Amino acid sequence: MDDVKYRQNLKKKIEKLKKERNAVIIVHNYQRDEIQDIADISGDSLALSQAAVRADAKVIVFCGVDFMAESASILNPNKIVLLPVKEAGCPMADMVTVERLRDKKKEHPDAAIVCYVNSSATIKAESDICCTSSNAIQVVKSLKDYKEIIFIPDKNLGRYVQANVPDKKIILWEGFCPTHIRVSKEEILDAKKLHPDVLVLAHPECNPDVLFVSDHICSTAGMFKFAKASKAKSFIIATESGMLYGLKKANPDKDFYVPTERLVCPTMKLTTLGWVAHSLENMEHQIKITGEIKEKAYKSLARMLKVSGEKSGAAISGV
Repeated sequence: MDDVKYRQNLKKKIEKLKKERNAVIIVHNYQRDEIQDIADISGDSLALSQAAVRADAKVIVFCGVDFMAESASILNPNKIVLLPVKEAGCPMADMVTVERLRDKKKEHPDAAIVCYVNSSATIKAESDICCTSSNAIQVVKSLKDYKEIIFIPDKNLGRYVQANVPDKKIILWEGFCPTHIRVSKEEILDAKKLHPDVLVLAHPECNPDVLFVSDHICSTAGMFKFAKASKAKSFIIATESGMLYGLKKANPDKDFYVPTERLVCPTMKLTTLGWVAHSLENMEHQIKITGEIKEKAYKSLARMLKVSGEKSGAAISGV
């Protein structure tokens, strides 16, 4: 059987199993092209978890990495959340532990802990409030009673926040995204020479010198909005390469480039059509956050949603 027919058969199998299980497939923007093609909902990590709350389904198949499936479980306690590949983790999320975070809190007892959503449920439970790459500045500004902020785990996002909230002292955690730090300022400048009149859109997880030579800094969701609204026809996208597929589909009249072929997240690419089919067929691997961890992590997420003016509580039961 050739590869095209094999993929077609897998897609048919997934569609059949999805109906049988009353499932919804939600897919992160960094996933393989073939996985983005079968998405019922696609987007960034938190937007997907929120969308799952509104989805009329009993089963959520989360095509992403483990912390995303955990957030989906926290926000959807009455639904089954499946992570097709249990090894799909996040190196940056693993750079902070509960023990080390508690030690840091002892060093700065008057500081608030702001936790990037790209963190485990146990870390969210130890934090005061969560943030995303799109609302991190807004979240930190909202903490009016705190002069010091322990920002975990991404130091580059923390530096970006510090530059935009100078009246707060941001205590950086030495964490980083191994994918985003692969792009250099020189590669951005070289790419701009190759593509005249191009605009550079960079994710705030990139190094500061990359952000300095970029035209717009935003989350993956922000990149979709900016590219759609912009009159520009060419863009360099400084984030994980999976973004290009969705951007090109949404903007067929525009051109998108990555500054380096190294912008690939290995764990995001673990999920395949075969694993999605296997997950639905065998109901594997179920992600369930319960007890005190769920309660505390939910509070951190809910505080963030309140700051962003998003209505979450009414749609979430069992919390």
